[in-house]
Amino acid sequence: MDVSTEHEEILILLEEIILEISKQFNLVLGALLKLYPILISTPEPVQEDSTNERWNWFKGCLGALDGTYIPVRVLQKDKARYRNRKGDITVNVLAVCDQNMKYTYILTGWEGFAADSRVLRDAVTRPNGLRIPNGNYYLCDSGYTNCEGFFAPYRGVRYHLRD
Repeated sequence: MDVSTEHEEILILLEEIILEISKQFNLVLGALLKLYPILISTPEPVQEDSTNERWNWFKGCLGALDGTYIPVRVLQKDKARYRNRKGDITVNVLAVCDQNMKYTYILTGWEGFAADSRVLRDAVTRPNGLRIPNGNYYLCDSGYTNCEGFFAPYRGVRYHLRD
Protein backbone atom coordinates (compact mmCIF):
# COMPACT_ATOMS: atom_id res chain seq x y z
CA MET A 1 0.00 0.00 0.00
CA ASP A 2 1.46 3.35 -1.00
CA VAL A 3 1.33 6.63 0.95
CA SER A 4 -1.46 8.19 -1.14
CA THR A 5 -3.74 5.19 -0.52
CA GLU A 6 -3.08 5.43 3.22
CA HIS A 7 -3.92 9.15 3.15
CA GLU A 8 -7.16 8.45 1.28
CA GLU A 9 -8.17 5.81 3.83
CA ILE A 10 -7.40 8.20 6.69
CA LEU A 11 -9.46 10.94 5.03
CA ILE A 12 -12.40 8.55 4.59
CA LEU A 13 -12.15 7.51 8.23
CA LEU A 14 -12.00 11.15 9.36
CA GLU A 15 -15.07 11.99 7.29
CA GLU A 16 -16.96 9.11 8.93
CA ILE A 17 -15.89 10.27 12.39
CA ILE A 18 -16.93 13.87 11.68
CA LEU A 19 -20.28 12.68 10.33
CA GLU A 20 -20.90 10.60 13.48
CA ILE A 21 -19.94 13.50 15.77
CA SER A 22 -22.31 15.78 13.85
CA LYS A 23 -25.13 13.22 14.12
CA GLN A 24 -24.63 12.81 17.88
CA PHE A 25 -24.38 16.58 18.40
CA ASN A 26 -27.69 17.06 16.57
CA LEU A 27 -29.33 14.40 18.75
CA VAL A 28 -28.18 16.19 21.92
CA LEU A 29 -29.24 19.56 20.54
CA GLY A 30 -32.67 18.16 19.66
CA ALA A 31 -33.07 16.82 23.21
CA LEU A 32 -32.11 20.20 24.66
CA LEU A 33 -34.66 21.95 22.45
CA LYS A 34 -37.35 19.58 23.72
CA LEU A 35 -36.36 20.47 27.29
CA TYR A 36 -36.46 24.22 26.59
CA PRO A 37 -40.01 24.78 27.93
CA ILE A 38 -39.08 22.92 31.12
CA LEU A 39 -35.67 24.51 31.70
CA ILE A 40 -36.32 28.11 30.56
CA SER A 41 -39.30 30.13 31.82
CA THR A 42 -40.74 33.55 30.99
CA PRO A 43 -40.07 36.03 33.81
CA GLU A 44 -43.02 37.52 35.68
CA PRO A 45 -42.47 40.66 37.79
CA VAL A 46 -43.05 40.67 41.54
CA GLN A 47 -46.61 41.89 42.01
CA GLU A 48 -47.76 44.71 44.29
CA ASP A 49 -49.66 42.24 46.49
CA SER A 50 -46.76 39.77 46.84
CA THR A 51 -46.61 37.98 50.20
CA ASN A 52 -43.24 36.34 49.60
CA GLU A 53 -40.96 37.53 52.43
CA ARG A 54 -37.86 37.64 50.25
CA TRP A 55 -39.39 39.27 47.19
CA ASN A 56 -42.18 41.57 48.47
CA TRP A 57 -39.64 44.43 48.79
CA PHE A 58 -38.83 44.28 45.10
CA LYS A 59 -42.03 45.24 43.26
CA GLY A 60 -41.54 44.96 39.49
CA CYS A 61 -38.43 42.79 39.86
CA LEU A 62 -38.13 40.05 37.24
CA GLY A 63 -35.46 38.04 39.08
CA ALA A 64 -31.70 38.06 39.48
CA LEU A 65 -28.66 37.67 37.28
CA ASP A 66 -25.00 36.91 37.74
CA GLY A 67 -22.00 35.64 35.86
CA THR A 68 -20.10 32.47 36.54
CA TYR A 69 -16.97 30.85 35.18
CA ILE A 70 -17.02 27.41 33.56
CA PRO A 71 -13.63 25.69 33.10
CA VAL A 72 -12.76 24.90 29.46
CA ARG A 73 -9.89 23.53 27.40
CA VAL A 74 -8.66 25.77 24.61
CA LEU A 75 -5.72 25.89 22.23
CA GLN A 76 -2.47 27.19 23.69
CA LYS A 77 -2.64 30.32 21.52
CA ASP A 78 -6.09 31.22 22.97
CA LYS A 79 -5.32 30.64 26.65
CA ALA A 80 -4.56 34.30 27.43
CA ARG A 81 -8.06 35.37 26.32
CA TYR A 82 -9.75 32.66 28.36
CA ARG A 83 -7.73 33.20 31.54
CA ASN A 84 -9.95 34.82 34.20
CA ARG A 85 -8.83 37.10 37.02
CA LYS A 86 -8.05 34.07 39.21
CA GLY A 87 -5.80 32.57 36.54
CA ASP A 88 -8.12 29.75 35.49
CA ILE A 89 -8.97 28.98 31.84
CA THR A 90 -12.74 29.54 31.61
CA VAL A 91 -15.70 30.93 29.72
CA ASN A 92 -17.83 33.62 31.35
CA VAL A 93 -21.50 32.61 31.47
CA LEU A 94 -24.35 35.01 32.24
CA ALA A 95 -27.31 33.31 33.94
CA VAL A 96 -30.64 35.00 34.68
CA CYS A 97 -33.34 33.42 36.83
CA ASP A 98 -36.78 34.35 38.12
CA GLN A 99 -38.02 34.40 41.73
CA ASN A 100 -38.63 30.64 41.58
CA MET A 101 -35.00 29.97 40.60
CA LYS A 102 -35.96 28.96 37.05
CA TYR A 103 -33.64 30.10 34.30
CA THR A 104 -35.05 32.77 31.99
CA TYR A 105 -31.91 33.57 30.00
CA ILE A 106 -28.42 32.11 29.57
CA LEU A 107 -25.55 33.51 27.51
CA THR A 108 -22.31 31.57 27.19
CA GLY A 109 -19.21 31.70 25.05
CA TRP A 110 -17.47 34.82 26.31
CA GLU A 111 -13.81 34.39 27.18
CA GLY A 112 -12.99 34.22 30.90
CA PHE A 113 -11.09 37.50 30.50
CA ALA A 114 -14.36 39.36 29.67
CA ALA A 115 -15.85 41.43 32.49
CA ASP A 116 -19.39 40.65 33.66
CA SER A 117 -20.63 44.08 32.54
CA ARG A 118 -19.30 43.47 29.02
CA VAL A 119 -21.12 40.13 28.80
CA LEU A 120 -24.34 41.78 30.03
CA ARG A 121 -24.00 44.57 27.47
CA ASP A 122 -23.73 41.92 24.77
CA ALA A 123 -26.82 40.14 26.12
CA VAL A 124 -29.04 43.24 25.96
CA THR A 125 -27.83 44.33 22.51
CA ARG A 126 -28.35 40.98 20.75
CA PRO A 127 -31.38 40.75 18.42
CA ASN A 128 -32.91 37.93 20.53
CA GLY A 129 -31.14 38.88 23.72
CA LEU A 130 -32.18 39.75 27.25
CA ARG A 131 -35.18 42.11 27.31
CA ILE A 132 -36.39 44.16 30.26
CA PRO A 133 -39.89 45.69 29.96
CA ASN A 134 -40.26 49.34 31.05
CA GLY A 135 -40.74 49.62 34.80
CA ASN A 136 -39.12 46.26 35.53
CA TYR A 137 -35.60 45.33 36.57
CA TYR A 138 -33.24 42.53 37.59
CA LEU A 139 -31.25 42.33 40.82
CA CYS A 140 -27.52 41.95 40.26
CA ASP A 141 -24.30 42.19 42.24
CA SER A 142 -21.93 45.14 42.39
CA GLY A 143 -19.98 43.81 39.39
CA TYR A 144 -22.71 45.36 37.25
CA THR A 145 -23.72 48.97 36.78
CA ASN A 146 -26.69 50.27 38.75
CA CYS A 147 -28.84 51.61 35.88
CA GLU A 148 -32.27 51.35 34.27
CA GLY A 149 -33.31 47.72 34.24
CA PHE A 150 -30.60 46.61 36.70
CA PHE A 151 -30.56 47.15 40.46
CA ALA A 152 -27.13 46.64 42.02
CA PRO A 153 -26.14 47.32 45.64
CA TYR A 154 -23.90 50.24 46.44
CA ARG A 155 -20.24 49.25 46.25
CA GLY A 156 -18.59 48.75 49.61
CA VAL A 157 -21.89 48.25 51.49
CA ARG A 158 -22.56 44.76 52.86
CA TYR A 159 -26.14 43.49 52.76
CA HIS A 160 -27.28 40.44 54.67
CA LEU A 161 -30.62 38.71 54.94
CA ARG A 162 -31.46 36.68 58.01
CA ASP A 163 -32.62 33.18 57.17
